[in-house]
Amino acid sequence: MRLKVAFFLLFGAFFFLFACNDGQQPGQSAQEGDAFIEVRDDTGRLVRVPEQVEHIICSGPGCLRLITYLEAEDMIVGVDDIETRETRFDARPYALANPQFKDKPIFGQFRGFDNPELILGLKTQPDVILKTYPNMGHDPAELQEKTGIPVLAMNYGTFVQYRDQLFNTLRTFGRVLDRDERAAEVMDFFEKEIAALNSRTSDIPKKDKRTCFVGGIAFKGPHGFQSTEPMYPPFVFTHARSVVLEDTAEGQVPAHTDVAKEKIVDWDPQVLFLDLSTIQNSGEASALYQLRHDPAYRGLSAVNKGKVYGVLPYNWYSRNFGSILADAYYVGKILYPKRFKDIDPEKEADRIYSFLVGEPVFDKMNAAFDDQAFKAIDTDS
Repeated sequence: MRLKVAFFLLFGAFFFLFACNDGQQPGQSAQEGDAFIEVRDDTGRLVRVPEQVEHIICSGPGCLRLITYLEAEDMIVGVDDIETRETRFDARPYALANPQFKDKPIFGQFRGFDNPELILGLKTQPDVILKTYPNMGHDPAELQEKTGIPVLAMNYGTFVQYRDQLFNTLRTFGRVLDRDERAAEVMDFFEKEIAALNSRTSDIPKKDKRTCFVGGIAFKGPHGFQSTEPMYPPFVFTHARSVVLEDTAEGQVPAHTDVAKEKIVDWDPQVLFLDLSTIQNSGEASALYQLRHDPAYRGLSAVNKGKVYGVLPYNWYSRNFGSILADAYYVGKILYPKRFKDIDPEKEADRIYSFLVGEPVFDKMNAAFDDQAFKAIDTDS
């Protein structure tokens, strides 16, 4: 008799669970009243996260930037140590628009080197840890095991070769944080801005384009003038004649490269752009110093004709997508003044920043770099 009762109780419980799961959406968990969803991250892990997330931390370069784009910065309960540093230079619009990040407790070192003990010591525990650059810093699976907190690791992506990764991450973070609509708005904004730049420049014949080069681009810190990118997004979006890209074999385009000084002299680009991140370097290591004092660079046509222009740093704790777009409008203005005669680059920058981070921060950022952004650079000082 007892066996029969036990059987019917077990059968009833199974039937109840099956009935409750009827009509469940794919990827959702039926446990705990459907209070969780399952999301596959870019490491291939199926991560079970709360259906309603209220508190988060962001690990890895650019992660907090994307959360700011998604208007979810109020969910942040801790930051990595780069957010609390006091420095003269800062080219991160998301941080300039959110000074409260500096007052948040620290959960680890920058570039994803998270500290499980510090995370568990946070006064408000995160419901989920969002992470970019899965292979950098603390292993996501290990971090999840040590903290008991779900860790969702996604690729950061780029604007040119890996825009699909960027958009997938925005969609995934948007889903987890109940910011699906905002994620769609951000992606639509990016696509429309890139399309607008393309429409202004795509039909310009090669013979009517001046050759150009951008130097001093940051890569895990400031660099000299030889530091550049063959697929520099502002050049790509404006169909510019990049001397580096034209001299690079198809299929062998690196994300970043240091070109030989002799190559720059041989190319003798008609227009030079200077990524202002370089002025963090002191003395001879600064690209600005090099342009002013190195005899090889002093002989360049663009230097002699005053065709050297400052652009905002965009590779600062990974890629600042807003600054990329702002720089693209300025690059277009310089290379094709007739096509961009209606454009005020500073106003465009603040329009972009206002949408992405909630504030017009161009002046704040430019002031840190001696107000040299979107201006001709004095190479005679």
